[in-house]
Amino acid sequence: MALDFLAGCAGGVAGVLVGHPFDTVKVRLQVQSMEKPQYRGTWHCFQSIIKQESVLGLYKGLGSPLMGLTFINALVFGVQGNTLRALGRDSPLNQFLAGSAAGAIQCVICCPMELAKTRLQLQDAGPARTYRGSLDCLVQIYRCEGLRGVNRGMVSTLLRETPSFGVYFLTYDVLTRALGCEPGDRLLVPKLLLAGGTSGIMSWLSTYPMDVVKSRLQADGLRGAPRYGGILDCMRQSYQAEGWRVFTRGLASTLLRAFPVNAATFATVTVVLTYARGEEDLPEDETVPATSSAPAGPALTQPSSL
Repeated sequence: MALDFLAGCAGGVAGVLVGHPFDTVKVRLQVQSMEKPQYRGTWHCFQSIIKQESVLGLYKGLGSPLMGLTFINALVFGVQGNTLRALGRDSPLNQFLAGSAAGAIQCVICCPMELAKTRLQLQDAGPARTYRGSLDCLVQIYRCEGLRGVNRGMVSTLLRETPSFGVYFLTYDVLTRALGCEPGDRLLVPKLLLAGGTSGIMSWLSTYPMDVVKSRLQADGLRGAPRYGGILDCMRQSYQAEGWRVFTRGLASTLLRAFPVNAATFATVTVVLTYARGEEDLPEDETVPATSSAPAGPALTQPSSL
């Protein structure tokens, strides 16, 4: 169990490194003003960041998700597994409920982590920057706004993460069953990669509008006076100013990110477990590496925490 957890953490790190540039683009597209848009789209945003800030600009705020990764994986792994066992049966419905429970619990860490990430992604480069890093960002927010400031966007994060994790685990369970992911299958790893990547996409599609609201609430007041009085007010103002398309802003970069992030996570978990657990360490009646065991897949790959 400990080895599975460590492999999941390694996979999560790989996923963050692969997906963070897309996340930076997503956040900047979500919060830019339509009156004076800075970027014309996903590709233009990528080009502009690299041109103005170098490739390192795409990795602004990287420390925050990496810092919280171990704790998030520990919570999700423990809560999802124990909830599934408490429910008594491994069924699609129970996978959804267990995933939703895991998504809700990990918001305690996820919300402050994403707040710091968003603030760092949006701050100016060079000497004019406000925050030196993720921890400094959270410390400054706490000094100015207290615990309430550190947990800004908590309700919108809960509304996003709870159903999103449920959809992820449900989709992953359905796809692995449909694809016949059985021990000994020579195509097991590609099937798991396909299932994980597709599940990540489905989980983002299920709650993406709420992610836009969360990003706007967490960035509110960073450049100028605060504009929103809460979730409903943010949705109302955003819709009135920009129409329904505002709730899909940054979706392309998010979906582009979702598949490779989960593919990288699965591949890393597989490699770590393959090298750590050779076939010689397995019982005689077990003929495949432990990477193909059913619990390791869904319990170790979390798309909304990457």
